[in-house]
Amino acid sequence: MNAHPAATLERWTAAIFEACDVPRDDAALTAAILVRSEMRGYKTHGMTRVPSYVERLRSGDFNPRPRLRHNSVPGGIVLDADGAIGQVAGPHAVRLGLEALRASASVMVCVQACGHLGALGIHALQAAEAGAFCMVGQRTPPVLAMPGFARPAIGHNPIAFGCPVPGADPVVFDVACSVAARGHILMAAQRGEPIPHGWAVDQTGTPTTDAERALLGALLPMGNHKGIGIAMMVECLAGAIAASAGSLDPERNVVRAGGAVGRQGGFVLLVKIDAFSEPAHFAEYMTQWTGAYLAAGGDDARLPGQRAAGLERRARADGIALPAATEQELIELGARLGVPFPSPSLQLAPSHQVLGETA
Repeated sequence: MNAHPAATLERWTAAIFEACDVPRDDAALTAAILVRSEMRGYKTHGMTRVPSYVERLRSGDFNPRPRLRHNSVPGGIVLDADGAIGQVAGPHAVRLGLEALRASASVMVCVQACGHLGALGIHALQAAEAGAFCMVGQRTPPVLAMPGFARPAIGHNPIAFGCPVPGADPVVFDVACSVAARGHILMAAQRGEPIPHGWAVDQTGTPTTDAERALLGALLPMGNHKGIGIAMMVECLAGAIAASAGSLDPERNVVRAGGAVGRQGGFVLLVKIDAFSEPAHFAEYMTQWTGAYLAAGGDDARLPGQRAAGLERRARADGIALPAATEQELIELGARLGVPFPSPSLQLAPSHQVLGETA
């Protein structure tokens, strides 16, 4: 199986966004995050998102040239993302938070009017790689319901956290409040495949395995009422606490066909670890509990983020093999925008033919 070098995909993706009037640095940053998401196994939030992001830029739902502004308050920051692509606004929020930790033990960055942040775990990972604990969440339009509901009732409101582990890859946990990400259903619909029972309901509130009917209905929450409760927590933090006058616009609750929605609220919470614990105590505690966890699980046990880190290292060395449907979409997109999609130039070893999803 042939594969694309990461740098080649980054250059092409950046050129696509530049063709949509995104400034060069922002285009390069967006491309780097989407490609890194792909490498780490976030298939539903990697290269398959490029066409929908282009659509959102062309429609004005994403602002290609935002003016990001922020206001600092004691213990927090309010960031007006001005409709920016999430892969621009998210790293900016993390940088602001890390800067604030120089003088504070913790900081919460409320992000207003932000585009789709993509794989939230990537933003949490970047903070953890800089030595901070980080939690990230984003509000989405209503797509989640319980069986029998007449319509979607609340967003699936993804949430993630990252924490450094001395001498090892950071722990990174990233989950939406639905049983499955809407991106999985979009990909199933794209391929004409059914979805597993228990993922979604149709327009009548009846469970369905038809991906197209599911997209017209609603996602089911993980853990039933437990998932709904976590979605409500994120709605409070990323929706209400980060609210602006624009948040009340009914358009913020419209779900786009491509799944990438603009101008939503989010939050990034960062904690300076050595403000609360001696670095040596933190390091020893993390080593002890992660070691105990892995020992209890045996050879197959892993911490959240370990598999993704291994996939990323492998992809950086051996290249990225894209799903055929995704590659075809990108080829067609490149043709429309006059940015030809590159041909694969690396040969994967047999054991590296499939890059899977993260848990």
